[in-house]
Amino acid sequence: MTFSLGIVGAGQFSGRFARLFRAHPGVRDVYVTDLIPERAERLAAAEGLTGTFPGYEAMLESPAVDAVAVFTQRWTHGPLVLQGLRAGKHVYSTVPMAIGVEEIAEILDTVRATGLTYMMGETSHYHPAAVYARDRIAEGAFGRLFYAEGDYVHDMDLGFYDAYRYSGGEEWRSTASYPPMLYPTHSVGGVLGAWRTHAVSVSAIGVVDERGDGVFDRSVSRFDNDVSNATALFEVAGGGSFRTNEFRRVGYPSFIRESRFRFFGTEASMEQLATVALWQDKNGVEDISELLEPRPATDPDDPSLRHVAPELRAAFTSGSAPVHDRRRLPRSFDRLHNGHEGSHHFLADDFVTAVATRTLPPVNAWVAARYTLPGIVAHESARQGGVRLEIPDFGDAPGP
Repeated sequence: MTFSLGIVGAGQFSGRFARLFRAHPGVRDVYVTDLIPERAERLAAAEGLTGTFPGYEAMLESPAVDAVAVFTQRWTHGPLVLQGLRAGKHVYSTVPMAIGVEEIAEILDTVRATGLTYMMGETSHYHPAAVYARDRIAEGAFGRLFYAEGDYVHDMDLGFYDAYRYSGGEEWRSTASYPPMLYPTHSVGGVLGAWRTHAVSVSAIGVVDERGDGVFDRSVSRFDNDVSNATALFEVAGGGSFRTNEFRRVGYPSFIRESRFRFFGTEASMEQLATVALWQDKNGVEDISELLEPRPATDPDDPSLRHVAPELRAAFTSGSAPVHDRRRLPRSFDRLHNGHEGSHHFLADDFVTAVATRTLPPVNAWVAARYTLPGIVAHESARQGGVRLEIPDFGDAPGP
């Protein structure tokens, strides 16, 4: 069974997925819409898509579209996802799921009521470090896991200024101030994507920005935010903790690796840095860097990346790592671009498979809530000076 897909947002990121969805044997037609019609038309022409729609409402009203993929600004996802589900469409959404607890609860209620597929496209769930840790945890190699760390360390100077100017227009500074902890899934998702637990409480600290260039200025920010770096310590169900960092002003080569992870258990531990990864137990240390290193799939100077800042191109060029099992992927993906440490191919295939088979994708609505809610509450904790707050949990996905 094949289905048709409508892409919402024709920015720098969605074009990479438009090509993957179009190439997938489970997708029949691919359409696109954007607030700037010329961008939608350019993407449709460049990728040979089926056509464009003048707006999201027109796309949702069309019986020609079975599912939508939301690639819009990060604070807009919740309402757009709800519109899509209520119009009877399956929904793929980029991160985060939403920016409020009530929005997340409403999405879960709507997915439950409609029986439609929802998937959040969290890249770190498929990162080589998360895949490796998930496998080793499943076989019990860590012993009892009791602590983990996840970092998303991406300096604004390394491509983010260009990206916000591209998407934000003249008022780009007001949205470039987006709070770091409201974009938590690249750090949280890699931890919880391996460690089968969920966060139950958090204490977080934010660092007020001092650049003074109008970004992270509360008088300018539409989010009333002046914090550029934030750290959170989470308590998890069943005992243990994990720490995440969300840094936007940091001396670190995010173009090499922007997300990285560590896991500590009673019998073994694993640590990943920018260029090295280690497995450690009571007998010694094993370098596992090669297992976790994605092989380049696209040249950074590829013409299709000419509109992407050079510092951001690594996220669009990395291929699979040896630890990835590509056997289930369609062969049509073998020669296509990948990105974000080899995650793009798996993200596209998991959504298509879930819709086609009416099964839950790995990052379904309930998993997405557990990846997103910790950051929302951490942001509030930081605004309250680090007070420890409980994190609501909506439970596991319902059974068949």
